Amino acid sequence: MDSANWNTTKFHQSLRTCPDSMKDVLCNVYQALQEKGYSPVGQIVGYLLSGDPTFITSYKNARTMITQFERDQVLEEMLKSYLEKM
Repeated sequence: MDSANWNTTKFHQSLRTCPDSMKDVLCNVYQALQEKGYSPVGQIVGYLLSGDPTFITSYKNARTMITQFERDQVLEEMLKSYLEKM
C-alpha cells in the first residue's frame, strides 16, 4: 500500500470511530425508524444482534448511515454512554 492510500485509510478509520458522529447517526436512525412507524429500539437491537441491515429502514439513508460503523463499535459506545450516566 503506498503512503497516499495509507493516509486515506487512516483518515476514514478516524471518522468511523468518532463517538459524536456515531451518536448523531444513531439519533438520525432512531428518528427515521420512528417516522416510518417502527419500534426504533427493537429494530436497532435486531440489527446489532443479527447484522442484518434490513432491520434498518432505507428511509433518509438510515441504513447506509448505520452500516458505516462496525456493530461492536456501536455496542461499545452505547454501553460506555450508559455506564457514564449511572
